Amino acid sequence: MKQQHLIALDLDGTLLNNHKVISERTLQTIEAAKKEGHIVAIATGRPYRVSKQFYHQMGLDTPIVNMNGALIHHPKQANWDHMHSPLPKEVAHDIVETCYNVGVQNILAEIMDEVYIEFDNSHDITHFFQAGLEQPARFGKIKENLAQDPSSVLIHPFDDRVDEIRQTLTDRHATIVDHRKWGAPFHVIEVIRSNMHKAVGVQKIAQEYGISKDRIIAFGDEDNDFEMIDYAGVGVAMGNGIDELKSMANEITTTNHDDGVAQFLEEYLSLPKNILTK
Repeated sequence: MKQQHLIALDLDGTLLNNHKVISERTLQTIEAAKKEGHIVAIATGRPYRVSKQFYHQMGLDTPIVNMNGALIHHPKQANWDHMHSPLPKEVAHDIVETCYNVGVQNILAEIMDEVYIEFDNSHDITHFFQAGLEQPARFGKIKENLAQDPSSVLIHPFDDRVDEIRQTLTDRHATIVDHRKWGAPFHVIEVIRSNMHKAVGVQKIAQEYGISKDRIIAFGDEDNDFEMIDYAGVGVAMGNGIDELKSMANEITTTNHDDGVAQFLEEYLSLPKNILTK
C-alpha cells in the first residue's frame, strides 16, 4: 500500500482556476487521490460559508482551515476539537481607527459567520462576504456595532495606500496581529491574531491522521501561504504565485488555470492515468 499523504489546498489562485471553479481534470485528480487513501483538506483565507461549496463538491469529510488559521474545524463532526482564535475587540477597534485615518474603500469584520461592513457601497466585495449568511450583514460603524472579539478584520484599501496601511499595522500591533494580502478574489488586507496561520491548521489535521511532516503536500500562491508552504514536507507554489513564495517552495507547478494542482499530483503520487482524462 502506498504511503498516505495529506494534501492541503489553498482555494483562490490555486485549486480554483481563473473562472473561480475547480476544473473537471482537477476534480478527477482529487477523487483519484482520495481513492488511493490520501487525505485532502482545504486551507483558505475564506470563511467557511464561501468555501463550503468546494468542500462539498470534492466530497470531503475532513477538517478545514478557514480565515488563514483563525478558525480550524470539522464541518461534519460537531464534537471535533476545533480552534477559534479571534482578535481582541479593542485591537480591532484601533485597526478601524487606523483605516479612518489613512482612508480605505471599505472595512469588514467577521465573528465566525457574522459579518459587519462599514460602508454599503455596493462593491463586489460586499456581496462576496455576504454569501451564505444565515443572518444579514450589519452595515454601519464597526467601532459601535462590534461588541465581541472578531475572527478577522478585512481592509479593502485604495491601491496606493496598501503599503502605508500594512506598515502602520506592523508598527502598532506587530506582537498582536498578523496581516496578509489576498491576491484573489479581491485585493484585501486580512488581519488575524498573531501566530495564527494556515500551517497551524495543517499541522493539527496531519496529527489527526497520523501523517508525518514529510508526507504533507501543500499548494499555494500568495503571502498568506508562506507558513504552510514552508511547513509542508512538499511545499508547492503555483506558476501564477508570487516570487517570494516560489523562492521558498520545494516545487513549482503550472498555473491555477492550467490545472497545476492536478499536474503535480498526477506525477508525484503516480495516480492512475485512466481516471484523469479531461
